[in-house]
Amino acid sequence: MKLVELHAQAMDLAVDVVDRVRPEQLDRPSPCADWTLGRLLEHCVGQHQGFAAAARGAGPDLALFADAELDADPAADFRRTGADLVAAFRAGAADERALWLPEIRDGGPFPFRMAVGFHLVDTLVHAWDVAAALGDADALVAAVDRDDALADALLTVTEAVPDTPEARAPGRAFRPGLQPADGAGRFARALALLGRDPAWQA
Repeated sequence: MKLVELHAQAMDLAVDVVDRVRPEQLDRPSPCADWTLGRLLEHCVGQHQGFAAAARGAGPDLALFADAELDADPAADFRRTGADLVAAFRAGAADERALWLPEIRDGGPFPFRMAVGFHLVDTLVHAWDVAAALGDADALVAAVDRDDALADALLTVTEAVPDTPEARAPGRAFRPGLQPADGAGRFARALALLGRDPAWQA
């Protein structure tokens, strides 16, 4: 249950970031290669919907994770589907059912806590992507780094992500890892290990 609540904290931080996005900013580049900010949000909302369906017992249906079509208020879509996912994880914590995640490796089923950890990392990293696209990721990084439980969970799951040519091939979720800078905080270290440049700017 603790990990589920850490995921809820991560979602709250992500919602705070996405709430700052204005419609005219959706064409901005993001740290995700070849993805605009709008495309990134479509992906995030689709992932919210897919993970929520999986937490409620859906089978390995890749279509459930498809990028979503956003309404006129993408932040509202992100907030609504994020809240639904948090509720689905909280409900699923009672029996910790395994989740089918067809986008990952063989699709599963993955242990409940592992699946929650996957999405916690996804939530924080994509929140950073959005904040970086907006030109101000420092507040998010600081908020995570000063929360020991959240920062440790982020880094622990990140360090378990395979960094092999197959796992980090083009089209995969993460690029080959980078060497974290000396003295880097936990969030910056996690970003580097997942192939993100913590100093990225549009």
